[in-house]
Amino acid sequence: MTLSYRIFVPALAKPFYLLGKGRIGSWDPALFGMLVAASILSASTAIAVIAIGIRNKFSYTTSLVGGMLFLFNFSVSNWNLSGYVDSGEAFFLAMVIWSLLSERWFLLPVWAIPGSLSKDTFAPFAFLFAVIWWANDRPFRASRAIWIGGLGVLSCMAVLVSLNPPHGLFFGGLSYSLEMRRYHDVGFLKALLRCLTAREFWFVFVWLMPLGLVRIHRMDRRWIWATSGAFFLAMIFGAYNDALGNTARAFFNIAGPLLSLAAADLLTMPKP
Repeated sequence: MTLSYRIFVPALAKPFYLLGKGRIGSWDPALFGMLVAASILSASTAIAVIAIGIRNKFSYTTSLVGGMLFLFNFSVSNWNLSGYVDSGEAFFLAMVIWSLLSERWFLLPVWAIPGSLSKDTFAPFAFLFAVIWWANDRPFRASRAIWIGGLGVLSCMAVLVSLNPPHGLFFGGLSYSLEMRRYHDVGFLKALLRCLTAREFWFVFVWLMPLGLVRIHRMDRRWIWATSGAFFLAMIFGAYNDALGNTARAFFNIAGPLLSLAAADLLTMPKP
């Protein structure tokens, strides 16, 4: 199956492709368009990380360093800016985090469709993230379930419709899920271990995770639990698909903002 259903980033790139076509010499206009689109989304994600840091009561300096660490990561330069659609998923997951931290729950459904059209894995990650955040929110407000439900329904429908399945939405989605099942050749646990020992995982987290975990206790506990849950789901998906190092892209999109800001807090305030 092709990846033509991940249409948001290519759609954002199309105007720049048309602008560059025939005007940029030997450059590939399609790749130029994708680079510009990914750059816009990556820069916007860094801005969102800064805003999230301020919402988490960090200083502007710490928040700015957090955005810088996010951009400096291996994942951004080698994947997000290299023609992959992960820049879109990273941005909309960051917007989900910002919406939750700023108590703007009504914005969750707004990110559902563009996030899911950026990358289909946004749908389960964002939904589980919001559910865990909601479950750990105090005081507990049952009324917020409507916004989480809107996020879940719109995300799910966007993914199923974008797949354009020939056998209907339900059976098409089921067929796609079965097609992604690739762990049976090596076993589920071994596939999971292969995801966590792939060199790409260490390229992304070799410095970010140790620095971030030192100050993880300074982060919002709802955010920590939500990130942990979505990270675990990404592990399951990675093992199910035997995705090897590709799973690191999802790991970073989920945990990158949290660990970048925690690491920034350590670097800018060695003695809290």
